[in-house]
Amino acid sequence: MVSRVIPVDEFDLVIFGGTGDLARRKILPALFRRFCAGQMERGARIIGAARSEMDNEGYREFVREALREFGTGRACEEGTLEGFCKTLSYITVDARGTDGWSALAAMMKPGVVRAFYFSVGPSLFGDLAERLHQYGMADADSRIVVEKPFGRDLATARALNDTLALHFDESQIYRIDHYLGKETVQNLMAVRFGNMLFEPLWNAQYVDHIQITVAETVGVGGRGEYYDRSGAMRDMVQNHLMQLLCLIAMEPPAKFDPDAVRDEKLKVIRALDPVPPEDIVRGQYLAETDDPDKPGYLAHAENPRSKTESFIAMRLAISNWRWKGTPFYLRTGKRLKARTSEIAVVFKDTPHSIFGPEAGRHRNILTIRLQPNEGMELGVTIKEPGPGGMRLIDVPLDMSFAEALGPEAEEVPDAYERLIMDVIRGNQTLFMRGDEVEAAWAWTDPLIEGWEARGDAPVPYESGSSGPEDALMLMHRDGRRWREIRA
Repeated sequence: MVSRVIPVDEFDLVIFGGTGDLARRKILPALFRRFCAGQMERGARIIGAARSEMDNEGYREFVREALREFGTGRACEEGTLEGFCKTLSYITVDARGTDGWSALAAMMKPGVVRAFYFSVGPSLFGDLAERLHQYGMADADSRIVVEKPFGRDLATARALNDTLALHFDESQIYRIDHYLGKETVQNLMAVRFGNMLFEPLWNAQYVDHIQITVAETVGVGGRGEYYDRSGAMRDMVQNHLMQLLCLIAMEPPAKFDPDAVRDEKLKVIRALDPVPPEDIVRGQYLAETDDPDKPGYLAHAENPRSKTESFIAMRLAISNWRWKGTPFYLRTGKRLKARTSEIAVVFKDTPHSIFGPEAGRHRNILTIRLQPNEGMELGVTIKEPGPGGMRLIDVPLDMSFAEALGPEAEEVPDAYERLIMDVIRGNQTLFMRGDEVEAAWAWTDPLIEGWEARGDAPVPYESGSSGPEDALMLMHRDGRRWREIRA
């Protein structure tokens, strides 16, 4: 069953970039669903702030349209929708100037939680942080939420950390990665540390290898110019996949406490070995030959000489006692055959099969599905029913949220709902710490610098495929194979 809803304290939440795409698609619908669930106390206020000239009613109409398009179910129930709109107001501000700041400061309510969501480009983080202090809106209990990208290398990430540290303590900074808000990701910690069944086996002695896959069917589309300065390594591996890797590989923290959890994640990043060039495969998707509306990466990037990857696969090694000798395989890419995100923990074969070679090779695999159809599946080996000898087959012990919870599965909060409410509660467990971000970039930078110095070009791959053939060979040479990419 879905756990009971515990209301958060009364708050003022200011969304800088309140008319932007992220606010429209994710932040505002998430807040609306929490309002519908009864988690927002009477008196909670949401204040949109942006450069656009708009009054309160104009912003409420903007939000109504966003919720009708991106909300779920109850977004079209006018009574509930109008109740939510009463929590909304809007103010025009200039992030780099003085316009609107005094008026925004006058709107702040004393004695409530104050949170400021920086749903803007990183270049504005410093300006916003400075003005929040300059106009007296930031007190010791205020929180700021910053979206990725948090830097594009170690130097820029460190500069951003230093800028924010001038005005806010680390305990007030919430670096958001929506992957960590997914229910299945958090269940991964519950499975590992809440069950005696898995933790004794969660090491190099019993685990053959681990695969982490995040595949998308879409191309870079309208993000081509931005993406070409980023690539799959910066856009996905350095943050999303790195966080999943940390949760899979980390040691049990002493307690479920924000800094205890993040301390263990940091240790994983610092234990990552450098990755040799032969353990990295980069690719770019080609145009779909039968669909002129789906051009290739180079056309999307508007850069025929681009050497930016839309796909990357890597073999990683962690040098610590738990994982020495166990490879971690990561892959992510655009325009692949299905949209899916999963972690597969592949356990070793039994040391000796008593059933003979005709029974075949069988092994246990724990699969954590992040999207679509969130859930977990444990593959176990059983006898095939029927007479005629011992024939073994693999069957899944499957738990999907949709099947386990039934209609209540729709009520499970999505990532942004959970994370924004955690900001109001002051719980940083699912947010990245500054030293964690810097450690990830310190590991990532030499890899990027290496292929840039060598002039390596990504290899082309067919749209709708599983990626470049070279990525398959990355596994085959180790006597392993990627799991099939499927929805």
